[in-house]
Amino acid sequence: MNPKRILVFTASHLCRNPRVVKEATALGAAGYDVTVLTVSTLDSFEQMDRALIAPLPFRRVTLDYTAHTPGARLEILWRRATTWGARQLLRTLRIESALALGPAHALLHRALALPADLIIAHTEIPLWASATLIRAGHPVAVDMEDWYSEDLLMADRRARPLKLLRRAEKFALRHARYVSTTSQSMAEALAKACGAPVPMVVRNVFPLQPQSRLDRPAGDGAPAFVWFSQTIGPGRGLELFFSAWSRMARPSRVFLIGDELPGYREKILRRLPPERRPWVLFMPFVSPDSLPKKLTEFDVGLALEPHQPRSRNLTITNKVFQYMNAGLAVVATDTAGQGEVLRAAPGSGLLVAAHETNRLARHLDHLIAEPARLRTMQAAARRAAEEQFCWEREAPRLLAAVERALAGC
Repeated sequence: MNPKRILVFTASHLCRNPRVVKEATALGAAGYDVTVLTVSTLDSFEQMDRALIAPLPFRRVTLDYTAHTPGARLEILWRRATTWGARQLLRTLRIESALALGPAHALLHRALALPADLIIAHTEIPLWASATLIRAGHPVAVDMEDWYSEDLLMADRRARPLKLLRRAEKFALRHARYVSTTSQSMAEALAKACGAPVPMVVRNVFPLQPQSRLDRPAGDGAPAFVWFSQTIGPGRGLELFFSAWSRMARPSRVFLIGDELPGYREKILRRLPPERRPWVLFMPFVSPDSLPKKLTEFDVGLALEPHQPRSRNLTITNKVFQYMNAGLAVVATDTAGQGEVLRAAPGSGLLVAAHETNRLARHLDHLIAEPARLRTMQAAARRAAEEQFCWEREAPRLLAAVERALAGC
């Protein structure tokens, strides 16, 4: 008997969407015939995507924005102009269209053309497309990686079709074969807002990595904090952290990993006393396969999610879990989602109020002043990854949901 065909539908480069990669890999390893439909927008990320998926048990189909033939360039130019025009209509006349999200209709057309026994929709455009797919008779599941209508800074929300996203979210939560999301806090809030069943929780955890910080000597140098993201920029809690860090009495280093927004480095460094600035180091984006080992070079992982927008408060990003996996002590802001993790793994880090900068500075000083305490926290974090927060423990829940969805339950 031929294996069931699953289409994982996203609109993001796979090197920037580990959740999709983990899902597709688990499904492929379980014997399903898995295709990932996505977009390709940058040559550098396209090369990372190809290297990433080469050994993995699924195929990839892309809407390619990196092609260089004259015909392809004209098509890409038209798609981008259409998206720009849709966003201008939204900003000026408040006319909402899925095209403001990107190549929505082109991706939907591709999804309709690919045979599948189950479609799993990730990210905004597939969420919007899920209603059309369900109405056309396709079995669809939806993974709410974020609460899309409650995401991003206010300045960025002006060009987002929020009413369209809210309708898509409500339809998906009521009609998809199953809905999954990242935290219990997010699941309960989505269910209440949409008048729907509570989604299943699939956390942003990772396969246990073989090496951790505990495998390295404690070291005699100044302790190293690390923070990573796709982009180093505003709205990520860095400003408040550096306000506290600049008040610390003890020396330490801070490493920021990601692609810098223009001018943001200077903005951060201007906030710091001149003598502190050399201790802040910026590092370029690290590929997903290299990041786990890289994190073991540091001591404390920073998860600085703000309370606004609402999605940031409720979700649990992959930072906390990757730090635990790498055996780092965790300093996490007291969002609803991150509180779930730190309460379930006591002793693995600090849950802090970022706006209380003087108090935060004291907490950070106390943490790095006692190497034995720091080492104990690192061990507790790694133990939490081994016993609770790893993909080996999370994947069976996903596979069971897919099996039920394929059976029509």
